[in-house]
Amino acid sequence: MRLPDIERGENLRSRALIRIISAVSGIRLPDAARVAFYDKGFVGPTFGAWTQALMRGPSEWSVGERELMAAMVAHWNSCTFCVGAHSAIAVRGLDRDTVNACLADYRTAPISEPLRASLSFLETMTREPETLSAAHAQAALKAGASQAQLADAAAVAAIFNITTHYADTLDFAIPTDDEFDKAAGMMLKRGYR
Repeated sequence: MRLPDIERGENLRSRALIRIISAVSGIRLPDAARVAFYDKGFVGPTFGAWTQALMRGPSEWSVGERELMAAMVAHWNSCTFCVGAHSAIAVRGLDRDTVNACLADYRTAPISEPLRASLSFLETMTREPETLSAAHAQAALKAGASQAQLADAAAVAAIFNITTHYADTLDFAIPTDDEFDKAAGMMLKRGYR
């Protein structure tokens, strides 16, 4: 359900910020950012700080790997907006062929075994959460993922399982590939706050 206040801004201040940011960036401000202007109680400072800490804070995973995890969760949830947004950021830290190979089938993609095993854990967490067990975590650890890596991966999946569902529920507009690319540059520079 597309909410008019997300598109145009809830109040005069939000409308002005959306127009200014869109003009400066040269692209329509993506709906993910517009939601933050719409309702600070829904996706405001707390959610933004949590996402920033997970996606840009200290981790044994690179930013590109964490963005790939977000894109994969979006892929498993069939969220076109989030696949586009996070794969566009992931290719800035990984190469496009690797990201595309993961989206096609991470099991055969040219990635590290700890990442592959962590993605397997995240796929179960996303697609069949009721079946997730200690055995899934042990398999990832046996493949070389550290406990810290697996905890970070699970946190990324948790936040993007939420994000993908509200993106689809609110019917986020799908930018062009060029707009996704420009937004990726902004996200790398400014982060999720």
